Amino acid sequence: MKRIVLLLQPAMLLMAVLSIAHAQEGKPIRFFDGEDGSPISGLSYSYGNQVGSSDSSGTIFLRLQQESRLRLQHLRYGSWELTEAAFNRLWETGSANWNPDWMELSPVSVIAIGSPQEKDQQIIFSSRDKLHHDAGALLNENPMISSIRKSGAFGFDPVMRGFKYDQINVVVDGLQAASAACPNRMDPPTSQIALSRMQKVELLKGPHALRYGIGLGGTLNFISETPEFVERPEAYGRFSSMWEQNGQVWRNEAKLGWRANKADMGLIGSWSRGLDYLDGDGNTVPASFMRGSVGFYGDFATAKGENLSVNLNRNFARNVDFPSLSMDLRKDDTWIGNARFKKSFQGRQLKAITQSVYLSLVDHLMDNGLREISPRMMDARTPAKTSNAGGRVEGEWQPGTGRLFAGLDFRNEKAAGVRERTFLMGPNEGKTLLDNAWQKAMIQKFGLFTAYSIPLKEGMLSISGRLDMNRAQALDPTVEFRQQFDEISSLQANPGISLGWQKDLNDAWQLGFWLARVSRSGSLTERYINYFPVGLDPYELLGNPQLKPETNNQLDISLQHQTEQFSISVSLFGAYLNDYITGVRTELAPRLPQSPGVRKFVNLEEAIKTGMEWTIEHRIAPQWSQSLMAAYTYGQDLPHQEALPEIAPLDLRYSLQGKHLDGKLTSLLRWRAVSAQKRVSSRFGEPTSPGFHLLDLEAAYRLWPALTVRASVHNLLDQTYYEHLNRPIRTQGAPLYAPGRNVRLMLSVDF
Repeated sequence: MKRIVLLLQPAMLLMAVLSIAHAQEGKPIRFFDGEDGSPISGLSYSYGNQVGSSDSSGTIFLRLQQESRLRLQHLRYGSWELTEAAFNRLWETGSANWNPDWMELSPVSVIAIGSPQEKDQQIIFSSRDKLHHDAGALLNENPMISSIRKSGAFGFDPVMRGFKYDQINVVVDGLQAASAACPNRMDPPTSQIALSRMQKVELLKGPHALRYGIGLGGTLNFISETPEFVERPEAYGRFSSMWEQNGQVWRNEAKLGWRANKADMGLIGSWSRGLDYLDGDGNTVPASFMRGSVGFYGDFATAKGENLSVNLNRNFARNVDFPSLSMDLRKDDTWIGNARFKKSFQGRQLKAITQSVYLSLVDHLMDNGLREISPRMMDARTPAKTSNAGGRVEGEWQPGTGRLFAGLDFRNEKAAGVRERTFLMGPNEGKTLLDNAWQKAMIQKFGLFTAYSIPLKEGMLSISGRLDMNRAQALDPTVEFRQQFDEISSLQANPGISLGWQKDLNDAWQLGFWLARVSRSGSLTERYINYFPVGLDPYELLGNPQLKPETNNQLDISLQHQTEQFSISVSLFGAYLNDYITGVRTELAPRLPQSPGVRKFVNLEEAIKTGMEWTIEHRIAPQWSQSLMAAYTYGQDLPHQEALPEIAPLDLRYSLQGKHLDGKLTSLLRWRAVSAQKRVSSRFGEPTSPGFHLLDLEAAYRLWPALTVRASVHNLLDQTYYEHLNRPIRTQGAPLYAPGRNVRLMLSVDF
């Protein structure tokens, strides 16, 4: 009976949502950024006795009141009071654009105050950010997100509030994803994001964003640039180039497009390469890499209210050093494509229907051919391939003042790869052994979802539900793997439900609560990896197809305060986890002689994760602003009464930004302090790490409207440091140190 109730949760939720929808009178009005067209969320407004904030789509709802003035306020955009004539135009058109009141130089985290997910944040990408070859590195601009790093230059695998790998849902425009082909995740999904086409990334905290899939610890939703249709056809473009002194890194990125009244299309491309860099003590750290990407994008207004979007990207990487692993990335070739069709409606509750499909193919090779080892005992290589394909249909309704999303999606993931070991000496000289790492594993997910939000008095109620059917199997299992388990395929149901309530305490203070219970099934690695060292320690890992879904019961609390010059946001979370997926030692014999043993993935009865993030933003003067951000997570393995592994320490960031010479010159000072991490897992041999602090300086000058030059110095004090989540260098057991002082010069042209 309990299972039946769980299966029916999303359907019951949808019925409840529809039953409470009521038609409060109010006209929707949307606000957009005048530079990039993105919705402005967290825009505070007052109009007569009506007060509130815009939601994540930039929408507010107003009832017409005579002799009232509309007042708008946002920390980034300033204050705005509409005249009667301006308000009449706004009421007629239903939308308006608003340019930022001051320029931000670095990736900026914006608190979405007052939106249905006011606890969430987003990072808006500048032209400098779009030069980077790995999106995972940019996520580290927010202290809430750290990265597991096995290379100094590539494959930054995000960790969000202590959740990692498939506990985080990484998507593009709410759908598209890529699967890591490397068993050691040299190529995590974030490394395949084409930043040239990205406008921002939403950091959706907690398991509440069920529209986009199951993210047990959070969702990272990368948003593509908004198309622009114009009456007169025109060409446009961008070219940026950056040089980094430490590591001799060159980065280049370009975009060439054409737009008209019914089309906006173009080509994008990027190419980067780098050599080994020096840490703060002058020691060389292996970090050579080459990364490139080319792509096509197109948005077409096929008819009134209809839009077709098509994207195709080709990514490639060559000869990337991974000193923390036994092999390096020799080549990675990836194709990613998607198509989306949206039909919008006027004058009815059904506002839009969106249909999307996508496909990603990854061809990856790692080997030890770049290693100067003498004598070399063996040649090792692992060619691997993954595919990730899926589709989605979503409807958007507006019953009264509420917003309802509902739909279904499908995803099919496959992975295949065999490790080849050719012995060059010893008793097995001349022999080649094959280890079936992925066993042609496959996972299919079919999901139904709904999300509803409605303003109630001075608050906002948000409800979302999801039901995923998860089918997993191995098409080419080894004999030894079959002998370990009674059954190697499974069909599991994963229900999820989230409830949120936020309330305006007064004109400046807002409070929000979110509750969720969400389950996810094991990943391809957790179910089917076959004797491969992919964890924190050098133990080989054995998948477990009989894993139970792990469940997160989480509470999020947020408190925001906002005035014209000052804002503060505090987020607290507590997660109680059942059937937490981890690894335990076994008596099985490892395949590699240097491996200390074998761990098998199992379910841990219970664990907890709790922590907080806070952000303070202060506009000191029209030309100056400052911000202070911090994040901390605490994780505990309850049965063994010790820390969960790979939890980043307390991270504090301060920045001071200025605008000078009528806005032509901008400046930035950043300071970062990270505490030592002494809460580590002894069961996984996790080492402690020391604290550190960094100082960065940056400036940009706009020579002409289309030409900007930038200069920066990272790690100005030439500190020798490493992040806690960096894996140690395998051959030495020494930490993987970060770059020392690094001077960067950049040129950017827009036309």
